[in-house]
Order: sequence, then structure tokens, then C-alpha cells
Amino acid sequence: MCDTMPGEMESENFYSVSQSLQSAEAKRNVYLKVNPPVTLKFEDVVHKIKISKGEGLLCKKKVSSEERVVLKGVSGVVFPGELLVILGPSGCGKTTLITALGGRLNDSVSSGTITYNGKPLTKLMKHNMGFVAQHDVFYPHLSVSETLVFSALLLLPNSLSKEEKISNAEAVMKELDLTHCKDTIMGGPLLRGVSGGERKRVSIGQELLTNPSLLLVDEPTSGLDSTTARRIVLTLCGLAKEGRTVVMTIHQPSSKLFYMFQKILLLSDGRSLYFGKGENVMNYFSGIGYAPSLAMNPTDFLLDLANGIYSGNSEEDTNATKQALLSAFECNLSYQVKMELQISRVSFHDNSDEKFGQWCTTWWQQFTILLRRSFKERKNEQFSAQKLCHVLALSFFAGLLWWQSRVDQMQDLVGLLFYYTQFCGFFPMVLSIFTFPRDREMIVKERSSYMYRFSSYFIAINVVDLPVQLALPTLFVTITYWMGGLKASASIFFQTLAVALLYALVSQGIGLAIGAVLVNNQRVAATVGAVVMTLFVLVNGYFVQNTPAFVSWIKCISHSYYSYKLLLGSQFKDYNTYLCGSNGTCSVGKYPTIKHVGIDKQGFSVAALVAMLVGYRIIAYVALVIGTKQN
Repeated sequence: MCDTMPGEMESENFYSVSQSLQSAEAKRNVYLKVNPPVTLKFEDVVHKIKISKGEGLLCKKKVSSEERVVLKGVSGVVFPGELLVILGPSGCGKTTLITALGGRLNDSVSSGTITYNGKPLTKLMKHNMGFVAQHDVFYPHLSVSETLVFSALLLLPNSLSKEEKISNAEAVMKELDLTHCKDTIMGGPLLRGVSGGERKRVSIGQELLTNPSLLLVDEPTSGLDSTTARRIVLTLCGLAKEGRTVVMTIHQPSSKLFYMFQKILLLSDGRSLYFGKGENVMNYFSGIGYAPSLAMNPTDFLLDLANGIYSGNSEEDTNATKQALLSAFECNLSYQVKMELQISRVSFHDNSDEKFGQWCTTWWQQFTILLRRSFKERKNEQFSAQKLCHVLALSFFAGLLWWQSRVDQMQDLVGLLFYYTQFCGFFPMVLSIFTFPRDREMIVKERSSYMYRFSSYFIAINVVDLPVQLALPTLFVTITYWMGGLKASASIFFQTLAVALLYALVSQGIGLAIGAVLVNNQRVAATVGAVVMTLFVLVNGYFVQNTPAFVSWIKCISHSYYSYKLLLGSQFKDYNTYLCGSNGTCSVGKYPTIKHVGIDKQGFSVAALVAMLVGYRIIAYVALVIGTKQN
């Protein structure tokens, strides 16, 4: 188990935390099966990455790439009940190593082996592993309780009832002392929510829901004050004491935290300088001639050594210091590490022949849970008073501009129908284009834990956006239609509304597709979306009627063109007439805009829009799968 800090108060704190953890753990074990303990071994792990290099901002030379070795033969072993702390300066490979141990590198390690109870990583092992990333990712409007309950409903198997899953989430909150803030929202950069320490404990709590035997935590104390950081480490020590295998990285802990570390791996430039018990690390370096010249935080001393700094030596001596420390490790500790790698404290239960389903819940369960969660998260944003007032003000102002236009005012009527293609196109596109870029980190996090199928998430997101995507255009068309003097017929009104809503849904699909293709860059996605929608609107026939042949083909892929044709067809027929002179009448079909766009082939236009409705969503689905793909 983890070593306690010196001092009576710290020991009492550790004891109380441990007792709380054990009681909550016992309650959760009523619902969950006991997973087998895990011995984690990593031997001679090497990882290389490719870094692109250019010759300058305006260079014309081809961008080259160089290979950088991040991990250079790192080895170690962590047994059940142990907490391994990976120390080292920035850029030494801590995050890369713990990400490799969690099987979450975009590329597999270049060489070396990582085993779990003597076997490589399997899907079954991934379900028995918890991974807490350095940056916490949450839906900001969900409360602590909602965050953990929804995760429990998705992660826990159907062998448990809904009530048991919720009870398990409540036990985790009690275990991590989160009950006092269970109704507080998670918050975000622009939304006040729980504190940093509470966010980190919620991250750990999400991973504890499945009662994992292996827990990997990257930089859990980053950005936290010393008291909160100590509580987080105490929590991890308590989890290790329960029999879990716990690995964490940490950058620069306080001296109080340092004395809690049971096992330490010190890295420098991707190599090991020390691996062993935390209580022996200072004696080891003193024994090889590196002792602090004055009283200081042991962590500061170790980080100075990892950077090659000792007793005020010059920059030229840093490389020599590093080489001396590396040589000392090879002579004094590497053999001990190799011997420890040969030890097996846990009899491995071979599950290779055991039938294992990747998903713990059915597709329909995932869809309904994601639908409820997405609605809770988005309801404040989608149905905000500001957005409603915006649409109402714009609708009434447009209605006043086109107030009771007469049939002989053809330019005004076709202009109002054209404006429908602008409002019902841009508004849904803008609302949907940020959906996937905003959720990307959450998708990657949850999909790596096998929380749900991609299709269930994709369809749930499409469905939850429907109310606002349909309600706002409906409100706009209803107000402007009757104020603008369009045909006062209920059947024609509903036909016009149906076209506007179909057009809005296609525009939503375009926004989703662009957002999925450019899921890593929100700014570029917004720019591309504005350009594409503007281009489609420009070629729909209202502005330019003598389109050059080399660009006229664009209207064939413009949903705005087909929608405008349908809107014109809903209001005008070839046999209708309008006043075109002082005493004369003309056929509506000969009006320049209508003649150019045409009001024929209405069925083909509907089919084209339906095809686009489906097609753009297929593009969005495939692009999002590729853009968020993880090993």
C-alpha cells in the first residue's frame, strides 16, 4: 500500500480517507463483479514520432519531417496494491509512456512489450482499465450527479438494473466525497461550475464506475493548490490500498506529496534515471555522489538531476551529468528492474476463450440514454430567450418590410421567397456546424472506453437537434407568410412550410458534414460553411439569371436552387397572371426570375433534396468516424 506522510495529522487524514474508500468500495462490490488484479509490465519500450519541418512561413520548399525518439527503452513493473509515480521534467516522455500503457497512442510503440498479467492488451483488459487524461472533458451544463449517472448507465452491463447502476454512481460519489456538490454543474471556461479538484475527482469517478483493477492517471494535480493536490493523491493511495494497480504522472509535487510515493520512475529525455521504492530514491542518488547541498524539496532536486543540473554546473556540464546518471542506472538498477520483471505475483486467468461482447448495453439503450443526456446538455443553449427574441424580432421586421405585398408586386413576392432560402439555410447550418468540433474530445474519450456505438451517438445528436432546427424556421415562416401577403390558403401555407423545413434539414446536414470533415478546426469549418452556403444561394437564380456555362453546373448540386424552385412552385402556376404594365397582364411563367428558375419538375426537386438530406449525413458520419478514430 502507499506510504503515509510523516506527522499524526496526515496519518489520520489518510486513515479516514482509506476507511471511507473501503466502505464505499464494499457497497459498490454488491453490484459489480470483482475484477481480477492486474500486474502491469513494460519492457524496453521505445516510441518514435515524426515531426514536420518547414523552411519558413513563406517557403516554397517541400515540408520535410524528422523522426524523434520520445521513449528510449523504458522498463518497469507495477504490482496490485502499488502506486507508481512517473516523475520528470516537461518533454521527458511521461504522458507518452502512460498513454502507451493505456493502449491509447495513435501509433503503437515502435518496439518493446507492454503486458497485463503476462498478456497483450485486449478488449476485455480495456474494460478492466481506467484511464484519466490530463485534461478533464465534461459537458458543462450537466451536474456531477448527472455526469456520473449517465456514464454508469452506458458503461455498466445489463446484468444490473437501472436502479443498481444509479446506486453504483451514488456510491462512487460518496467514495470520492462528491455528495456535497452532486447537484452543481460541471462548468467550463465561460461557465462557473465545480472546482478543479472536484472536476478531477469526477474524472476518476467515471473510471471507477466499472471497478477497474488498473487505473492510469495523467497529471492529476496539475493546476491545483497543495491541499487539493494532496487530497487527490490520498484518494489514489487509498485506491491502490484496495488492491488496484495505480500509475500516475506528476510534474512538480510538493515535499508532502513526495513522501507519499511508494514507487517512483524518474525519466530524463525518454530514459530511466531511477526505478524503485520512493523511500530509497534520495539514498540512491547520495550513494552515487549526487546529494543536495542544502535542504530542499526532494522533487526539485530530482527534476534538477533529470535536467542535468547539479551544484550549479554550467550548461556544458548538463549532458555529462545526464550521461553519468544514465550510466549509474545501467550499473546499479537495470539488473534489479529486469529481475523484478521476472516476478509474477498474480496467477493469470486466461480469458482468451471467453466470449466477450464489446458493448455493455443494447443499441436502443445507448440511443435513448444519449438522447436524454444531449437534451439536458443542450436545452439551455437551444431554447434560450436570446435566440427566441432574435428570431421573433427578425420575423416581425421582415413581415413589416413585405407587409401585404400584392400579386402585382412580383419582385417583392419572389424576394420574400428568396429570403426564406437565406434564413432557413444559414441559421440551421450555423447551429449545426460546431456540433462535432465541440464534442470531438468527448467522443474520443467515451469511445475509447466503449461506452456506445458510433451510430447511436450520431443519430441521437441528429434527433436532439430537430426541435430547434424545425421550431425556429416554423416560427419565422408562420409570421412572415401571413404578414407578407402570400396566398391565404392553408394547404399552400403548409406546402411552403414543408419545403422550408426540408431545406432547413438539408442545411443542417451540410453543417454537420463540414463540421465532421473539419472536426479539428472550428474556425476553418465556420469559414467553409459560410462560403459554401453563400455560393449555393448565389446560384439559385434570384441574383443572376444569365449564368456563364462554366459555373452554371453548380446549381445542380445547390439545395438552395431546388428549394427556391419548390417555393416558387408553391405560390405560382403557369396560368397565373400579374399586372406587368399600366393596363396589361402577363403570365407568371414569363416573369424573368420564375422563367429562369422554372416551376416545373417539382417531384425531381423534392427527390434531390431528400437525396441530399441523406447524403450529407452519410458524409458527416464517415468523416466523423475517420476524424475521431483511435486505436
